[in-house]
Amino acid sequence: MSAPAEKTVTDSGSAIDEKHAADAVVAPGIGDHYDPDAIVPGSEGVTYGEMDSLRHVSDHINISSFLVIVVEFAERWSYYGTINVLNNYIRAPLPPGSVDGSVPAADRANGIAGALGKGQQISFAIRTFNSFWFYITPWIGGIIADCYLGRYYTIMLFVFVYLIGHIILVAGATPHVLAMPDTAMALMVVAIVIMGIGGGAIKANVSPMIAEQYTGKMRKKTLKSGEVVIVSPAVTYQRIYNWFYASINWGSAGAISASFLARDHGYWSAFLVPTCILCLVPVVLVAGRKHYVITPPRGSILLETIRVIKMCLGDKFSWNPARTLRAVRAPGFWDVAKPSFYEAGAVPKNITWDDQFVDEVDRTVKACQVFCALPFFYLCYSQIDGNLSTVAAGMTLNGTPNDLIQNLNPIVIVIAVPILDLALYPTLRRLHINFTPIKRITTGFMIASLAMLYAAILQKFIYEQSPCHDNLPSECTDADGNPNPAPINVWVVSGPYILVGISELFTTLVSNEYAFTKSPKRMKSTVMAFSLFMSAVSSALNFALTAVNVENRFAWLFGSFAVVALVVGILFYFGFRHLDKEEQHLNVVGLGERKGFAGEAADVTYATHHHGEEKLGAGAVKLTVL
Repeated sequence: MSAPAEKTVTDSGSAIDEKHAADAVVAPGIGDHYDPDAIVPGSEGVTYGEMDSLRHVSDHINISSFLVIVVEFAERWSYYGTINVLNNYIRAPLPPGSVDGSVPAADRANGIAGALGKGQQISFAIRTFNSFWFYITPWIGGIIADCYLGRYYTIMLFVFVYLIGHIILVAGATPHVLAMPDTAMALMVVAIVIMGIGGGAIKANVSPMIAEQYTGKMRKKTLKSGEVVIVSPAVTYQRIYNWFYASINWGSAGAISASFLARDHGYWSAFLVPTCILCLVPVVLVAGRKHYVITPPRGSILLETIRVIKMCLGDKFSWNPARTLRAVRAPGFWDVAKPSFYEAGAVPKNITWDDQFVDEVDRTVKACQVFCALPFFYLCYSQIDGNLSTVAAGMTLNGTPNDLIQNLNPIVIVIAVPILDLALYPTLRRLHINFTPIKRITTGFMIASLAMLYAAILQKFIYEQSPCHDNLPSECTDADGNPNPAPINVWVVSGPYILVGISELFTTLVSNEYAFTKSPKRMKSTVMAFSLFMSAVSSALNFALTAVNVENRFAWLFGSFAVVALVVGILFYFGFRHLDKEEQHLNVVGLGERKGFAGEAADVTYATHHHGEEKLGAGAVKLTVL
């Protein structure tokens, strides 16, 4: 294979200013041929041949990444510390003699904490809205961060919005307010809306912020054994996101206390603890501010992305989808948006970017297509947020709160992450087995399908064993009004929680990693918001299924989701396996020195910046450093 020809761009009349007139070698774009002896852009002397043939290993994770991990840990504790007990809070009534939702000590063997008594369907509808809202609001945080404030200041701003919502939730769960159920319900809904704005905006930014703290370059390293390996940023990002996802689940596991607090001391105390934990976020952000690597925002980045896509579609768009698809997949589809496509002096005035940005947009479009399969996975994941705790409520508890079992999910993840990161993945790389993101996501779909099959079979047994035989085992009571569960130990329901937890490590975790590694450097929060939005789409689908999200149809529901996950997983693999072949080359798009954007120094795009330099980006808001 021959190296790509050197190309020059000169256009004094376009929006690309004089700095773009300097001669420069244009890095190979997506789909171009690669000279095995050519140097990989942004690497320290690594050739394409070495990148493709040598084993890849991870670099070390730095202190600033660990500081962001603490931020995520606290935010996730605050989220799961409330959402984990929300089902019982809404669904179940106040236990006999209780004013705060707690269960009297004498009744705790099988008693269930509750407060509002609105039933399963209303509980499901509100929790589904919460999931939808929480995963549509990342668009707010993503756009504000990428275009105006940067990630650091966006997180700092919205953590206080998040805290306001938490405070309202605590106030609405006090005994005085619970005595007025409609008022308590209204305050809870207001709290959910405010918390969704704050938490969603944070979530779009914490994930890319943790990975951008790593600034190492691809390089060769000789091990003590004499083996030459590649120290790979892509593998390092995989490791960072493994531990990032562990931090999410450390926070979720920490929220185990919420079930016991609600049962023993009432809901106001269960909601107060995560509120206090959230207060750690601004403290950690301020304490580590001198260490953080930041990406300056660019006010026009979204408009420029839209312009790139619009230019490339041009007259290729057709109302015939098949014709449009063929045109989009044709070689050279993206070339028309690249400055190097035009003769000197003929670059259109609305091109304000370099060639590499067009390749980044190409890569991002591919990633967003991958994300579009995720709603079907999240349909399975959503069952652990409430429906499975209702399943548990119809089983023999023996003093175990029915909403405690769901905490097995984060515990399994916390245990599994070190096994994957320190044992499984290094072993596969040593054996030259490339367990790419597409393969990992497919694996997650298969495991989620098994989880739903387990849940469907278990629910069928519970229907048959419940003393009431009305397919509503969680509502079954004896003559004295006490719970009369099916004679099946509640811990049997742990299977779906464990399997869904494992599936997350191969799907949800990898989607975070994919969103970071496949998006433009200046637009990572917005692409992350798109990835998170797939959970909101899933919630909307789930909301459409409200009529069948009732206990007497759970077996059918779980079985249907098992089939959907299996079918979509198979279609996903065969639809995207071609991206496996491009994986390593996709990861180096846009690296190295670049011409950058019009109106700003080139190194704003490719250099490393630290806290306080947000104002470098064009269109950024002038900020005062804390």
